[in-house]
Amino acid sequence: MIWRAKDASAPGPDAGPCVGLILSGGGARAAYQVGVLRAIARMLPRHAGNPFPVICGTSAGALNATALATHATRFRQGVRGLEEVWGGFTAEQVYRTDALGVSARAMKWLSALFLGGVGAHRPVSLLDNRPLRELLGNLMRFERIEEAIASGDLRALSITASRYTGGESVSFFQGDRSISEWGRARRLGVRTQLGLQHLLASSAIPVVFPAVRIGDNFYGDGSVRQLAPISPALHMGADRVLVIGVSGRVGALPPDRVPERYPSVAEILGHMLDSAFIDMLEGDLERLERINRTVDLIPEKARNTQELPLRRVEALKISPSKELDEIAAEHAHELPRSLRFFLKGSGATSGAGSTVASYLLFEQGFCQALIDLGYKDALQREDEILRFLGHDPAVVYGRSGAVPADLW
Repeated sequence: MIWRAKDASAPGPDAGPCVGLILSGGGARAAYQVGVLRAIARMLPRHAGNPFPVICGTSAGALNATALATHATRFRQGVRGLEEVWGGFTAEQVYRTDALGVSARAMKWLSALFLGGVGAHRPVSLLDNRPLRELLGNLMRFERIEEAIASGDLRALSITASRYTGGESVSFFQGDRSISEWGRARRLGVRTQLGLQHLLASSAIPVVFPAVRIGDNFYGDGSVRQLAPISPALHMGADRVLVIGVSGRVGALPPDRVPERYPSVAEILGHMLDSAFIDMLEGDLERLERINRTVDLIPEKARNTQELPLRRVEALKISPSKELDEIAAEHAHELPRSLRFFLKGSGATSGAGSTVASYLLFEQGFCQALIDLGYKDALQREDEILRFLGHDPAVVYGRSGAVPADLW
């Protein structure tokens, strides 16, 4: 993943930094992003507009990204709306939680496994996400994306999904006409009119939620096979990126740690989910840093030229300061009884297996805990964030232009 000057026409040098916001996937963990955004909305000067001209979302992060893009002319209002939704979430707003619905789908999977797929109706997913379709259909005003682009408050929005038929990571985008489509190995940028189907496709966790048909192809969760999560923002003109991660890994485990027992089914599934939703983003950030160090070795006059179209791209990552699995274990009892019954045997409701629960815990207590954590983490880095967004903290504090805490 390398920024090449010819990939997009970014704003001129007098326009200030074009900051790209990257919101990764992670199911219910995306509530953490809302807390960080709430803190940013509070710390910005009162007159400030949308701080993120380029917004990229994947999986559950695509829901947050689209909400911000549709409110690009009223950034704080958009953040406040996200907080209201996530702070009041219940699982039944995302997938069917009634015992009959969950049991019926479980039985379909069991019959498919043991009867070799005999029957007219093969199962397409473990959970029925029609409630999410209805919720998003009522909340999202997709026509506002084009209005924000026309007004200059938004440069581009991208939503990434994984195409099952070809194995590509496809970033569907809507943005300024100067942005061109792109094609790289196993990843594409496709201009389109974004809509509900793109959101549902990007958040369709494999097996858990059904794939979504767009055109002639079926698509699933955008985190799967997303080799370069930062790339879409750069293609669309961002010259620096703010990444809100949801890994929740506080420090690395010692390499010589000896496992005490064989991992549970939930631990194995959690490992697979983390590899899809988290590892690619962290690896791309490391790659970006290596590229930046290489660019620093090139004389400044030789950078960003036709012969060598490379330049440094600053990145700032904000991630949880506390293990999200631990928070999930504390709130596992909030899962719907029907789902809790099926997950308990796999070890997903306690201890090391709670990673799986953290992706499915669309419940008020867990989501609010993550919002509070994101808010706290971002405020602890307030000066750093303000500078990254092009604001001088001394000036912001000096004129008392930030939004007062009591408005939040």
